[in-house]
Amino acid sequence: MATPGTIGFVGLGQMGQPMASLIAKGDTPTVGFDLIKDRTPHGVKGAESLQDLVVQADSIFLSLPDGNAVNTVVKHIAAMNDQKGKTIIDLSTIGPESAMENATLLQAEDITYIDAPVSGGRRGALNGSITIMWAGAKSELDRHNHILELFSANTFHVGDSPGQGQAVKLLNNFLSATAMAASSEAILFGLSHGVEMKTILDVVNVSTGNNTAIADKFPNRILTGTYDAGFYTELLNKDVQLFRRFVKEAGTPNQITNQVAHVWQHVEQALPPQSDFTRIYEVMEKGIKS
Repeated sequence: MATPGTIGFVGLGQMGQPMASLIAKGDTPTVGFDLIKDRTPHGVKGAESLQDLVVQADSIFLSLPDGNAVNTVVKHIAAMNDQKGKTIIDLSTIGPESAMENATLLQAEDITYIDAPVSGGRRGALNGSITIMWAGAKSELDRHNHILELFSANTFHVGDSPGQGQAVKLLNNFLSATAMAASSEAILFGLSHGVEMKTILDVVNVSTGNNTAIADKFPNRILTGTYDAGFYTELLNKDVQLFRRFVKEAGTPNQITNQVAHVWQHVEQALPPQSDFTRIYEVMEKGIKS
């Protein structure tokens, strides 16, 4: 199979813009489109419309905020003429059901859909160190690997069927959300006994309670007061609620899932839009003081 001659990138926001910029530094021409026109990064050719981008691109990456946005774009592409043979690589987090539906819709038009959500946040996107969870044909992964290596440090082929990538992404984000919530409660308990936050972090970081919140979020985002992990609370809550929904459908254990989902629903309601998800600590701290 021939390598793609031109890459399209739809969605140039918090994650998409830096990823598209890194792709453009490679040897493959890159065309980008976003409803907000001034988001096109250096090195990426701006498309006038979605159709303008699709006509030019052999393979098209999507990095969009939710399932509704992805579904809308996929339906538009499926309805276009003469788009057979193209590959759509969806980097968004939309849930297994939407991924499977989009794959079926595009397959009917002879368009390949790859379910490939990412993890690593904006910092990972900026550094080219994100993780990709690829669910789809291994041959397509091999064909695009030279592109993926431009913006990803780890690409895993998690399965052949769209929806499997979403399952892995949702369980990962659930674990991240759980670690952030539980670590906030634990550290506030330690502080109530007069132990300094840095001391708590130093101890737990080399002990059995260590996790991503302790290793990164607290020392680098909360202790510093920057709260700049680069992922919005509402997006993490969206992922947690999706996980809760699909856990219920799968019939797997959900006691912890339900509790964590309740916590993050409360945190989103307590914070203004586009707040960094690490500010859950402030919400919990305020709850103690009020």
